[in-house]
Amino acid sequence: MPAERRGDHGYDELRGEGWARLLAAARRRLERTGGALDGDIGLTGPGEAERRIVIGITGRYRPETAKRLAVPLRDLDGYLYDRYGTGLLRTLGRLHGPLRDRPAERAGEEARREQALESAHSSRLAGQGWFAAWLDRIAADGTLTRLVRRGDAPLLDAAVRVLERLPGDGDRVAGSPERSPAVLPLPVLAEWATGDTKALVPGTPLEQLVLRALAQRTGGGFVVPRDRAGRRALWESAGAIADDLASQVLVLNIGAEGDTVVCDWLRDAADFGIPFRLTLQQLATDPVVPAARTIYVCENPAVLRAAAGELQDAGAALVCTEGVPSAACHKLLGDAVRAGARLHWRADFDWAGLRITADAVARHGARLWRMTAADYTAALDEGESTPLAGPPAASPWDPGLALAMEASGSTVMEERLLPALLSDLNRA
Repeated sequence: MPAERRGDHGYDELRGEGWARLLAAARRRLERTGGALDGDIGLTGPGEAERRIVIGITGRYRPETAKRLAVPLRDLDGYLYDRYGTGLLRTLGRLHGPLRDRPAERAGEEARREQALESAHSSRLAGQGWFAAWLDRIAADGTLTRLVRRGDAPLLDAAVRVLERLPGDGDRVAGSPERSPAVLPLPVLAEWATGDTKALVPGTPLEQLVLRALAQRTGGGFVVPRDRAGRRALWESAGAIADDLASQVLVLNIGAEGDTVVCDWLRDAADFGIPFRLTLQQLATDPVVPAARTIYVCENPAVLRAAAGELQDAGAALVCTEGVPSAACHKLLGDAVRAGARLHWRADFDWAGLRITADAVARHGARLWRMTAADYTAALDEGESTPLAGPPAASPWDPGLALAMEASGSTVMEERLLPALLSDLNRA
């Protein structure tokens, strides 16, 4: 009686040792070819039981010395049908579950990849170089394929919606008549983009996708910082904040106009030449209008510390960005500019410093403070320098600066200019 009618116990013979490798090879071949019964499968180094089974299937004698035995799939299919009433495909399905159709899976996977990319390329951001580079990279490095295989392809659309809703000059939030706020809390951004306030918490696949795009946008290539502070700074570079208490700005002699508690603190700190930290939460709760009409901006705390130690309250108003400016820094300086203050800006002579400075010029109309090719060349001769690293950047305010840096291949940290910087702050 065929196994089809008397239950799977009729396949007990096929579960024996002599059949295991043969049926496994047949399954692999059929899954690879979409079930086509063409060609042969082979057994290398066959055992005695395997040799006898192959002889029974093919009807041809194979000597004990044979190192490889080939079995046509159609012979195996016919043998199983004659013996058990089911051909090769149905027999394999009954023994070990349905066969995969890998060509169809690959075609479906490729179709889902292309659909996800086509949807992303329809974004209003598609014309921006950083956005196109981000999509090209995740398509090329396997990220998109992994998302598709996990059933997470919709995350790419979600990441695009997040990027479209990030604050920006003149941008509007989709579905809202209001302009995007200058600073956007991550839970609010996540809710607008996905309907889930926790969609962008640290460690989620969506957060990683978006941060890779932001790293590309800021000119840092595809490197996402591993540390919490670096990731927070990357969000803040796009106007989104994870924590308005963690976003801070370091100031000296900034003063303030107004009768709020924060303004009182700033005036007291300025009167004694004491460095002071402001949080974004403080700036949002108690609006601060800096009293200084001229504000100098540096990148490294060592410059502000030296100014506080040597000049105390006699020095000019100074703000330290501590690397990439935080949301708190941009809010303070933006409010100052709107109140009529002029910013004099500088950063390290490295590629990141050029990007920071170019953004300050574009965003705040900042003037340059010892940030020219001549300043760089003069400082370069005064000491040893580490090599420039990362993707190059432009210096639109002085194209010769970027060219000089590329030619020398060396960084100059702003601490090397400290005597000149302190002299400027003392005279201001």
